[in-house]
Amino acid sequence: MLRITRRAGERVIVGGEVVIEVLEVRGATVRLGIDAPRSVSIYREEIWLEVKRENEAAASAPAELPALPVLSDLPPGPGEP
Repeated sequence: MLRITRRAGERVIVGGEVVIEVLEVRGATVRLGIDAPRSVSIYREEIWLEVKRENEAAASAPAELPALPVLSDLPPGPGEP
């Protein structure tokens, strides 16, 4: 892990396309601005972990859904021959 020190107004560039700027430091809270192409997904860690958990749960769900009846196999409704 790279660890660097930045002050408000200073930036870090990642991969030549992503710019992270320290907007404000107030006590233990740091506000960041992130400028990145739309093709780059940016998540807060707690959101990323929740999405990852949901994806894993969906992937482990049963793959087969119960078969739906074929319409020709259903009994005729009222007024149908």
